[in-house]
Amino acid sequence: MNRIIKIILLDILKSKIVIAYTLVLAVLSWSSFALEDNSSKGILTVLNVILFTVPLVSILFATIYLYNSAEFIELLLSQPVKRKKIWISLFLGLSLSMIFAFFIGAGIPLLLNSFDSVGFMMIAIGCLISVIFTALAFLSSIVTRDKAKGIGIAIMTWLFFALIFDGLVLFLLFQFQDYPIENAMVGMTALSPIDLARIQILLHLDVSAMMGYTGAIFKDFFGTSLGLIVSFGLLALWAILPFITSLKKFNKKDL
Repeated sequence: MNRIIKIILLDILKSKIVIAYTLVLAVLSWSSFALEDNSSKGILTVLNVILFTVPLVSILFATIYLYNSAEFIELLLSQPVKRKKIWISLFLGLSLSMIFAFFIGAGIPLLLNSFDSVGFMMIAIGCLISVIFTALAFLSSIVTRDKAKGIGIAIMTWLFFALIFDGLVLFLLFQFQDYPIENAMVGMTALSPIDLARIQILLHLDVSAMMGYTGAIFKDFFGTSLGLIVSFGLLALWAILPFITSLKKFNKKDL
């Protein structure tokens, strides 16, 4: 299992796409801090990069890699290796490579420019987002054999969580603005890993006052130690559940 992970890691880290992704993150992160007059503004810029670029690259790269590695996976299946070990090794290899690329590109600038709880929180969130969307990529790729359909599902998944979900939330807020649905909004954030990540960072930046009454509700729950544990637990579930589902499908799939 460790040998398979090592092979996958070395293969991915030599990929031109991963190297380009790391360089783009580094350029965006360093420039964000260099162009802003204080670290808080730079962090907000890097936050947008983490919430949009990191999920997109993680889910797209992992999905394409899995489809392109079909022959390699079939070769591994012909060996006396359990399917479970192969799928877990692929997941760990891809997840670690995405985390490594993120840390080199965005993590180091964050540590040097914001060596505090906010910086560490953003690095943790970025790593979790990388793993979550890698797990969603595994689910997307196992649903269909068709590469085009699989990539389409991956793009639509990212689009839903990055843009469409927020639109739906705003629509519900306008439709039910006369009713006290602020507590329900807190529950709805659990349905989107990107929203969970965004709220945690904004609360640590202490800009929740700009979010109005709903922001106060978020701070009362997510701003506590219990809320922090719950939010990270929910993010962990977003990584675990899609991967376990894909693992069950992979074990039953006729290749």
